[in-house]
Amino acid sequence: MLAQSNKVTFITMLNIAVIGASGRMGGAIIRAIQNDAAISLSCALERPESGVLGQDAGVLAGTGPLGISVVDNPKEQEFDIMIDFSTPASTLLNIEFCNNAGRAIVIGTTGMNDEVLEKMRQASEQIPVMFSANYSVGVNLTAKLLKMAAAVIGDDTDIEIIEAHHKHKVDAPSGTALLLGNAIADEQGKDLSRDGVFCREGIIGEREPGSIGFSTIRGGDIAGEHTVMFIGESERIEITHRATDRKIFANGAVRAAKWLSSQPAGLYDMNDVLGLKN
Repeated sequence: MLAQSNKVTFITMLNIAVIGASGRMGGAIIRAIQNDAAISLSCALERPESGVLGQDAGVLAGTGPLGISVVDNPKEQEFDIMIDFSTPASTLLNIEFCNNAGRAIVIGTTGMNDEVLEKMRQASEQIPVMFSANYSVGVNLTAKLLKMAAAVIGDDTDIEIIEAHHKHKVDAPSGTALLLGNAIADEQGKDLSRDGVFCREGIIGEREPGSIGFSTIRGGDIAGEHTVMFIGESERIEITHRATDRKIFANGAVRAAKWLSSQPAGLYDMNDVLGLKN
């Protein structure tokens, strides 16, 4: 963050709080923070029943001791921005806390319900809020390419989205698959609640014209793979993004936090960060 003192400009360290510090994404985010000299981890949080409370967040993340113990409550903790990749129930509480405390928040939680989304929208009237289903630069560029393809192709092809993730992922289809599907649907004037097909079993009949199909794969340690197929007569276009390490999501979240630190209250996404709007 920049501060002015007469004619001298100086940089103050941007302090970050990380939710789910002992999880896979939490650890990746802590490592990304440690690799960026402009920001600092100032608070590491876990759920109250976690067995890692009191442990050093850096040791848990594999970066070595940082002198920051994992705690279960953000109260009395000093930070500028919270990064939250947790659960909808936890995110709801964290939005309320940041709103009351006047802190910005970067949200990467998936499987969100309408209650959390509405709370997010309300909070964005008071504080800067960043929400994206995927913080990978490549995924967001892929969504932009899909909008371009959808505009050119129109309804001349059948559209299928195939996504694969590790066996521990609890929601399906993935938030990223929905992000990509919505990018196509928005461009073609469709609505996934009406035009999305999320399950096929038994005698289902012929494919409904204009529908967007989703297929889900779960297994092993797949970080995230998404393929969108535009299937026409005698030709097929496939656009694929493969993630091989969670660090791409963590790096994107840190980039988003740094960008958000200079923004006024509002609801933003990675398209704002990357300059991909419209």
